[in-house]
Amino acid sequence: MTANEPVSGVILAGGASRRMGHDKAFLKFAGRPMIAVVAERLRAVAAEIIIVAGATARYRSFGDRCVSDIYPGVGTLGGIHAGLRAAAHPRTLVVACDMPFLNPTVLRWFVHVPRPADLVVLKHAAGVEPLHALYRKNCLPAIERIIRNGERCAFAFYDQIDVCFVSPADIAHLDPELCSFRNLNTPEDWQWALSYAATHEHA
Repeated sequence: MTANEPVSGVILAGGASRRMGHDKAFLKFAGRPMIAVVAERLRAVAAEIIIVAGATARYRSFGDRCVSDIYPGVGTLGGIHAGLRAAAHPRTLVVACDMPFLNPTVLRWFVHVPRPADLVVLKHAAGVEPLHALYRKNCLPAIERIIRNGERCAFAFYDQIDVCFVSPADIAHLDPELCSFRNLNTPEDWQWALSYAATHEHA
């Protein structure tokens, strides 16, 4: 496997959006559903776009394929698993539908990290970012094991695979504010995003 080989792109759109009060994927950002913005930015790097969602019919126009969780009810972990299972390529960028500031340059940097690893993921003071990460398909056995053991934490399989942790300093030259990793969970987050977009031309 070389860094120049194509990667798949997966967007998780299965969240309940309880804190936001609306389906986040369809909130209008820059005049389009937010998931359309996310898909466009991911497609700049990925050879295919797969949407993981429960009601797949609603999302078909935003990706090449839509799939549902194979293990429903286990949250983010189930979405990551379903996306990796569906991916056509050995490596997959996994993101969420509520990340309108995804930066293709940062995503490309993750793809080209020189150290081979099963997972390339940002680790910062608040934790890790599993929904802006590069996974290999060989993560699947470890994910399936912990799901069968009743685990729901998206990080629980990390001790069973080779992980390359990225630090904020590693990508400070590309995204010093870590905006590419910012997801929107609440109305306050949404208002911040609209304000930020209005004052930053890259949005």
